[in-house]
Amino acid sequence: MPDTPAPTVLAARNAVIAMFVLNGTLFGLWASRIPTVSVKLSLDPGALGLLLLLMGGGAIAAFPLAGRWVDRHGAATTTVWVGAIHALSILGIGLAPTVSTLAAALFFFGATHGAMDVAMNSWAGAVERRLPRPMMSRFHASWSVGAGLGAASGFVAIKLGLPLLAHGVLVIGVVAAVCLWLAVPPATSPLWAPAPRIDAPHAPLFTLPKGQLVLVGLIAMCASLGEGAMADWGAIFLMTTTGVSEASAAIGYAVFSVAMVIMRLGGDRVTYRLGPMRTARLAGGTAALGAGLAVGIATYPVALVGFALMGIGYAVIMPLAFSRATNDPILSPGKAVASLATLGYGGLLMGPPVIGFIAEVSSIRVSFALLMALAVLMASLAPALRQPDP
Repeated sequence: MPDTPAPTVLAARNAVIAMFVLNGTLFGLWASRIPTVSVKLSLDPGALGLLLLLMGGGAIAAFPLAGRWVDRHGAATTTVWVGAIHALSILGIGLAPTVSTLAAALFFFGATHGAMDVAMNSWAGAVERRLPRPMMSRFHASWSVGAGLGAASGFVAIKLGLPLLAHGVLVIGVVAAVCLWLAVPPATSPLWAPAPRIDAPHAPLFTLPKGQLVLVGLIAMCASLGEGAMADWGAIFLMTTTGVSEASAAIGYAVFSVAMVIMRLGGDRVTYRLGPMRTARLAGGTAALGAGLAVGIATYPVALVGFALMGIGYAVIMPLAFSRATNDPILSPGKAVASLATLGYGGLLMGPPVIGFIAEVSSIRVSFALLMALAVLMASLAPALRQPDP
């Protein structure tokens, strides 16, 4: 394979980056305006939690549908169309006048977000196969950059007193318009052309992972469970075990997130040199070491180091898993990515309740010890991430 990809491949690479940025921006926008919506509709924590769970349910419901569309119409076409719909879906949240209409808007937002997740990862895998080096980790880093941009736009909008609807319109008019423009095909290319229909006429809509992909799904679930736990319980862990203030505890997740983005920017280089299996083993060991430090030496500085190591360890796992899924020898790319995403989102949804239950019956330190065990499991399952022979 030549070191310098063809112009159409480079254009497709840039288009995929734009779609990851768009998806991340819309998620960051929503996350930054959750307090606004909560205050507007007087939501208590329980009601907000149910609404967020409903959004996750929308994503899971959309995964198999998106996988089928990818296989029938092509990953690129599906990504662009779903991306445009997903951008518009943020307006429904801004327009929702009641809790029931907000529930419907969030379910739809989650569904389009999940469908776009499947489609853009499938497209990313197709583009990565045409590139001389791995690229999936940088695609996922682009998502993190977009999420940061969306959150920053929320900060500015709140400072300016912009309602969510106006904020959404501005983001659609600037970020979504630019990203979708970059995703328009420059010329006829197999990286934009629809894929042939693979499914039989009466093929089941929902397909579970098969073969080695089951183990890849378990790896993805372990990583996403850890990410969800860090997002929802990291600050509480620091406050409970190290006695720091709420403000100091909030720094923990920031350290985790920054470490993850930095590692994702360089993760492809590590994968190119070490290969997927050794990279995953090193990542799992790093995450386990970080969790062990945080749990075993419960001081604030050491815990922050542990959080950074966990961010570094988790950073490359999902990109490696999606890259392996798009090259699965048994399932079509759309179905493989959809089944993997279902397990991944399952871990993300299960993580916080599982950590909370264990903390309730024992302690937060014991619950975080589970993350160390799951990181060791990720490392032990690393051989499943080997790319199959062509």
